[in-house]
Amino acid sequence: MQVATWNVNSLAVRLPQVLDWLAAHPVDALALQELKLTDDKFPLAAFEEAGYRAAAHGQKTYNGVAILSRAPLRDVVRNITGFDDEQARVISATLDTAEGPLRLVNGYFVNGQEPGSEKFAYKMRWLDALQAQLRAELAAHPRLVLVGDFNVAPEDRDSYDPEGLRETIHHTTAERDHFKALLQMGLTDAFRMFEQPEKSFSWWDYRMLGFQKNRGLRIDHILVSDALKPRVQACTIDRAPRKNKQPSDHAPVVVTLG
Repeated sequence: MQVATWNVNSLAVRLPQVLDWLAAHPVDALALQELKLTDDKFPLAAFEEAGYRAAAHGQKTYNGVAILSRAPLRDVVRNITGFDDEQARVISATLDTAEGPLRLVNGYFVNGQEPGSEKFAYKMRWLDALQAQLRAELAAHPRLVLVGDFNVAPEDRDSYDPEGLRETIHHTTAERDHFKALLQMGLTDAFRMFEQPEKSFSWWDYRMLGFQKNRGLRIDHILVSDALKPRVQACTIDRAPRKNKQPSDHAPVVVTLG
């Protein structure tokens, strides 16, 4: 079974690229972030024609998340329970797979802008609330995968310039501590279960030839619960879509579960 995550940075713009990618990589589930469209504009028919069920949580202009699945979806929860938030950032669903139910939590984590800002304080509150929800989710669903654009580079090797960017957004100790807290909760970074090429990134700035010079960050992650960890066979970043005409600035990340 393969589960993928991809910040598409506008599904309206990138829909043909997503459909092409799914045709070439028929994963069992794909979590999307930054849809940037309302639910009534979500291209459900196009995904159904491609063989996927879908659940979406959209918003005009900004944010928005969705889960596409070949297996039936149920118990869909939008946003973080008990956390008052106008932004569409989280969607969770149970996938009824051949191996049993799998809980998939898809998040578009808060960017935070810069340390000390109100947006950074919102990010910290949001991360606290997400952790509380995940503790409940893990208690109810031992087979859980957390995916998304985390907007956190968890280690120095996840940044093209760890020294120059130290304690800037995505690199702060506070953000990295939140990522570590997720691991301490019983989740594992699937990408780091395997030897990976140096300077493996999932996001590159559109400006200053960011992709061409590999000036990137690894901020898109797939975390698996202890119950699923023994089944992880591979986890890769697919850089190919970043070479598309009018690409997203993020690349898909794919985990293979045996």
